[in-house]
Amino acid sequence: MMRSLYVKFAAVTIGIMLLSGVIAFLVSNTYYQHSLKPQNDEKNTEIALEMAAFIENNPEISMNDYLSNMADVGYQLYLVDNNGQGQFFGANFRENNLTNSDIQQVLDGEVFHGMANFPRQTFVTGFFANELKNAIGVPVTYQDTSYALFIRPDIKLLFNEIHLLLGVLFGLTIVLSILFVLFSTNYLVKPISRLSRATKQLAKGDFQANTLNTKRKDELGELSTSFTQMAQQIVENDQMRKEFISNISHDIQSPLSNIKGYTNLLGDKETSEEDKQQYKAIINEEISRLSTMTEQLLLLTSLDQNQHIVKKKHFSINNQLQNLLKSYQWLIQEKEIMVSYTLPDLEIYADPSLLNTVWDNLLSNALKYNQQGGSIDIQLTYTEEDCSIAFTDTGIGLSDEEAERIFDRFYRADVSRTRSVKGTGLGLSIAATIVELHRGTITVRSNEEAVGTIFTVTLPLK
Repeated sequence: MMRSLYVKFAAVTIGIMLLSGVIAFLVSNTYYQHSLKPQNDEKNTEIALEMAAFIENNPEISMNDYLSNMADVGYQLYLVDNNGQGQFFGANFRENNLTNSDIQQVLDGEVFHGMANFPRQTFVTGFFANELKNAIGVPVTYQDTSYALFIRPDIKLLFNEIHLLLGVLFGLTIVLSILFVLFSTNYLVKPISRLSRATKQLAKGDFQANTLNTKRKDELGELSTSFTQMAQQIVENDQMRKEFISNISHDIQSPLSNIKGYTNLLGDKETSEEDKQQYKAIINEEISRLSTMTEQLLLLTSLDQNQHIVKKKHFSINNQLQNLLKSYQWLIQEKEIMVSYTLPDLEIYADPSLLNTVWDNLLSNALKYNQQGGSIDIQLTYTEEDCSIAFTDTGIGLSDEEAERIFDRFYRADVSRTRSVKGTGLGLSIAATIVELHRGTITVRSNEEAVGTIFTVTLPLK
């Protein structure tokens, strides 16, 4: 395919060169026919009349010697008398195609404009046509005898030293142009060939062959850079996919194993009624965990595949946050958490259901990972451009590494510090996706580990 592209590109470029040459030739021919040829005729007519005037004004000189000298200077001459006797001076004409009427016209005192009247269908090369018909004829009287003098420049003599050089230059220009076209085509097509090979490698699953080394600054360089970035992103996505499959397999297998184990224990006749009730509670808890995970996975899939899931409307965000706090009042009291908040009245245009999921995740995390008797502070601030909602807790905090990955799917902080808390690792990923769909941002920072965490959501108001 690349060879075909190379051939096509070279053929098109050479074709354009040839077409341009033909068009330039046609344009130059038109210019020659309408402008240069009349000027050439006029100029040579003046020269011919000057020759005739010199001969007539100097009858004492030898006309043949004068015409021979003019032939040596660079003219082809034909002199014919009343009796039709002609004599050539200088190089021979390729065709002696003057008619008797043309000669008689000049003998009768008229000027023969052979150059101006030379056939128009002839291309610009008609300038070089070495024919008597392509000459200027003027009457001249020498020693009481009338003559017709026909002249034209001796092109071969005038260009004798340069016409070969011009021919070589013209031929060399064509050959070099074609060679440069072939080399430049190879230069242009080579990165496309490398890009094609890299694409095929990616299609075969070879995600490591993902770099295209190029220092080009043109569109192909940008394309190669974009491809490299895309390939690297594919590698990252593939790694995330593997981690996702590993995590979801582990998170599903764990409760299933628990359910299976405790179900077997329930069938044991020696199990006490008190233990059976405890096992049933554990089984129900694991089933609820699986149900929650399934719902969150379905929500993530919907958010990933359909941005139109966002149904925006105007609503009071401060009222929504206050209602959420009321729904968690029992857990707040149970953990003896001190809750403070600043929620000024603010109406925004967003999806209330999805944003409620965000606040629910942030508040539930602040409660889960907080210490007994800790505190939570919620601050709502806004400007004309956006609003920010900050959730600050006094929980276990996050390390820098954990803060960087906290929004990754299935990622959970150090289990040694959170072993008493169960979760799916999907909540913050869902929250981040919802905020992104609202063209907002969500950030997390922790001053020091075991000091607390601040989650801040910023949403545009326009």
